[in-house]
Amino acid sequence: MALTDEGIRALVTEWYRALDRHDELAKVLPYLLDDGLEMRFPEATAHGHAGFSDWYKTVTNRFFDEKHTVTSVDITALDERGATVSVVVNWQARIWNPPAAKSEWLGFDAYQSWQLVAAPGDKIKLKTYVVDRLEPMPGSATL
Repeated sequence: MALTDEGIRALVTEWYRALDRHDELAKVLPYLLDDGLEMRFPEATAHGHAGFSDWYKTVTNRFFDEKHTVTSVDITALDERGATVSVVVNWQARIWNPPAAKSEWLGFDAYQSWQLVAAPGDKIKLKTYVVDRLEPMPGSATL
């Protein structure tokens, strides 16, 4: 996957498909740089593969029936070393908070800033992933 407009858009799509499927960690880590990785979520900041692994285990055990729909990918800078990308994704999921009798629906538009880097083998890897803000959809439970 080359560091091109098309390659970046394909990476964004593949990333969210992997998250929706709750792919095994070993299949998700290749999307991420290890050394220097920073991922800022509303509930935590993760560094490197180890930090991401802890976060991923938590969220894949907390959220289910996830659906990410990419609504915008804006590549604001692109050269042979990397890219700066603004991503907007609609995220919907269900969550169960014990001992509640029923699960709750969550729906948010997530505004994100990504830094991507070129990696050996014509690969693209996420270096920085920041959730800048979440806007709840009408009727959504709170996080």
